[in-house]
Amino acid sequence: MHFRLQIEGVAAIAALALGSFAPAYAASLKVKTGQGKVHGKLINDSKVRAFLGMPYAAPPVGGLRWKAPQLPARWKGVRDATLYGARCAQNTVSEDMAFQDSGPSEDCLFLNVFTPAGAKSNSKLPVMFWIHGGGYTDGSASEPRHDGDFLPTKGVVLVTINYRLGVFGFLVTEDLVKEGNGTAGNYGLLDMVAALEWVKANIARFGGDPGNVTIFGESAGSFAVSTLMASPLAQGLFQKAIGESGAALGNGLGGNSVAEQAHLESVWVASLGVKSLEELRAMPTTAILQAAGKQDAPRFAPVIDGKLLTEPVADTYAAGKQAHIPLLAGWNRDEGSGAVKEGMTAEQWKNTAQKLFGDRSAEFLNLYPAGNDEQALRSAIDYNGDTFIAFGTWKWVEAQVKTGDAPVYRYHFELAAPPSKYHPGWFAFHSDDIEYVFGTLDTRPGAAWRPEDRKLSEQMMGYWTNFAKTGDPNGAGLPKWPRFDQGGMLLHLDSEITTGPDTVRPRYEFLLEGLSGDTR
Repeated sequence: MHFRLQIEGVAAIAALALGSFAPAYAASLKVKTGQGKVHGKLINDSKVRAFLGMPYAAPPVGGLRWKAPQLPARWKGVRDATLYGARCAQNTVSEDMAFQDSGPSEDCLFLNVFTPAGAKSNSKLPVMFWIHGGGYTDGSASEPRHDGDFLPTKGVVLVTINYRLGVFGFLVTEDLVKEGNGTAGNYGLLDMVAALEWVKANIARFGGDPGNVTIFGESAGSFAVSTLMASPLAQGLFQKAIGESGAALGNGLGGNSVAEQAHLESVWVASLGVKSLEELRAMPTTAILQAAGKQDAPRFAPVIDGKLLTEPVADTYAAGKQAHIPLLAGWNRDEGSGAVKEGMTAEQWKNTAQKLFGDRSAEFLNLYPAGNDEQALRSAIDYNGDTFIAFGTWKWVEAQVKTGDAPVYRYHFELAAPPSKYHPGWFAFHSDDIEYVFGTLDTRPGAAWRPEDRKLSEQMMGYWTNFAKTGDPNGAGLPKWPRFDQGGMLLHLDSEITTGPDTVRPRYEFLLEGLSGDTR
């Protein structure tokens, strides 16, 4: 039976239905946090308790807009925790994103806890802390593909969070730098640190172990994982890390100094006709979003702020100053499929090679060949995926192997999902792995899942939760996953799981030399 003990008025009826067991279950849905009591609900046929929309920081509005997160207010009585809190204000939403919250708002610093129904305050279960993707510009913890119905059934506590995005999460101006005594920006990343501090203080009451926390994320969430491992502010708040498709050691998504970015974004703010921080903080949310969504607006992204980051992330890893913790990381086979149109010809690809690499085009074509049109299309997907996601993630793994002094496990996700509403069904595309990791395949619109998809999802949930428990993904009933730092073997996640060496390493070694600009 599926009992929903959410309404105090049905307590007597529930007691009759459940007998003497009812008070224990009712109590388990009420938990006392550092801010006050919350009341959650049962999901997944009463196997999991969900506590949704709990504030981990004060609303970052008014005078707190573009400031580091502050402690949340305490409350009296029992706070309802059965609905997701608002997602963070955002301009663009990727077509494959759906939400279960009430809408966007600047008052959005909420997290959700999913815990096994029987977990108690002394259970000390491993904690998995999820950071959603979306390029630091969109997304939410309320997306159905991130739901916590299933991972907790593997013996873990799952935490999912919102964090400030885009202009609200990463704006840097000279006035903000002055106000911050030389530091500004990275508010979205500071939100993650605040949420981790909340977990440290509160998660034991939900059955979790604050001394065994694994941070994991996909795309921008994976960029954030690699960044938090390098941040002095986050040290000691987590003990393991999982990165899915992304790292802050490649091109893009930040890396400028706070001074460089402050000048650029101050010019943009001045173009809005705003003359002070007070005026800027008084602007309506929609007006700021509208201005930030125009083509001439800066890319609001992480910076080297002198506080959360004191140097480029790659420099921290090179010096061995990052967190020395077990890392599981990888990417998908067709990360670049979204940027490549069908119809690529061998001749077009050869011309592209010449434009990109000139005298080195022959060397490039040896690694990304164009023997025929089909091969050229495959090479275009590979190159776009490498420069978009894979190269930076590869550098992260390599850096952790070199200086991390902890186990490293690497994977390559290769199973092309069946066709669905937003995808043609012949790619293992960017973000394709999320539903497999969370066991939420049935939340993807229009997909007719096959036995091999469900089998792989079950295996990936096993690997991910085993890693969270012990720092080793291996376990009963799973194909052996060798350590990448001990022999260079990675796991190929497909309809049948296999292991093998890194056969495409020459591509990334070429990109180390061949890409223009800073490729740290």
